[in-house]
Amino acid sequence: MTSNPNIRPGATLGIVGGGQLGRMIALAAANYGLKVHVFAPDADSPAFDVSAEKTVAAYDDVAALARFAAGVDVVTYEFENIPAEAAEALAAKAPLHPNAAALATTQDRLAEKAFINHLGIETAPFRAVDTAEDLNRALAEIGRPAVLKTRRFGYDGKGQRMIRAEGAVDPAAILAEFGGAPCILEGFVPFEAEVSVVAARGADGAFAAYDPCANEHRDHILAVTRVPAPGIAPQTEAAAIGIARRIAEALDYVGVLAVEMFLVPQADGPARVVVNEIAPRVHNSGHWTIEGATTSQFAQHVRAVCGWPLGDPSRVGGMAVEMHNLIGGEVDDWAAILARPGAHLHLYGKGAARPGRKMGHVTHLVPKA
Repeated sequence: MTSNPNIRPGATLGIVGGGQLGRMIALAAANYGLKVHVFAPDADSPAFDVSAEKTVAAYDDVAALARFAAGVDVVTYEFENIPAEAAEALAAKAPLHPNAAALATTQDRLAEKAFINHLGIETAPFRAVDTAEDLNRALAEIGRPAVLKTRRFGYDGKGQRMIRAEGAVDPAAILAEFGGAPCILEGFVPFEAEVSVVAARGADGAFAAYDPCANEHRDHILAVTRVPAPGIAPQTEAAAIGIARRIAEALDYVGVLAVEMFLVPQADGPARVVVNEIAPRVHNSGHWTIEGATTSQFAQHVRAVCGWPLGDPSRVGGMAVEMHNLIGGEVDDWAAILARPGAHLHLYGKGAARPGRKMGHVTHLVPKA
């Protein structure tokens, strides 16, 4: 199915994936009078706590996916690592947004970067790597430092390895760390900042982008997002938003996506924009929009996939916003955060606070001076 039915409040939104992103989409959907049915394999999924219905089944259970999709009015997903067969089973029974082609393009890093370059948009130099000979050749062509990544899966630093400029390199030993998975080698980008553009596109082609935000990572995990991005030049901001729009249009995308980018300093002008990755979903760097924007990224996603008008993405009162992830044991400070004036606390309802696990976030709005 390729088009949405006439979805109205009271309809059912199906969400594939039961993590914190699915949870926050479900909460936004409830504010619009929609029912939510969540499909996830883990019976303790946080999104189940706030959904009207749930299906506990594996993502490769095509029969369960088909039954799930037949019982909802539209389907979306909270993460991109859904098997192609699963997307096809969903799309055969209900409108699926974003579409299966967008999913296929963005879940393979090699296909994604080739797609971006085909649009005339710059990425880091890259090469496909399947064998030790491939890695030797890629390092000779791209140079070091470089980053070796699995082509599929992996997030928050998982499935990747830095190959530094100094020291000997054993390609066979390095590839053995990846268990034979197809890989991609990416050249190092000498960036001054990491930013992202979170944006939405409707089925009618309408486009709305939030202000670009600056992202600070610790141990390969997003720690802090600041908006507006400090020091970003107007020309660079316009270029970044324009890139996000071109990508969304080329994918015939419906819903919210995030485009992660590097800003590379230039001696003779504003920073150059180099695309790192596309996330075909709501994104951690957009969590600030819940309190900081007129329409949150989660409400915007619901609007887009239901075929409704997009909302206003502007910052509330033009205020600056900071979002801090609560990772691992940082969540234990929840009471102190609640006592902090101006802090907006979000906890995800997860169990054990393991190191590196995102347990919640806190947002602060900074009034204009």
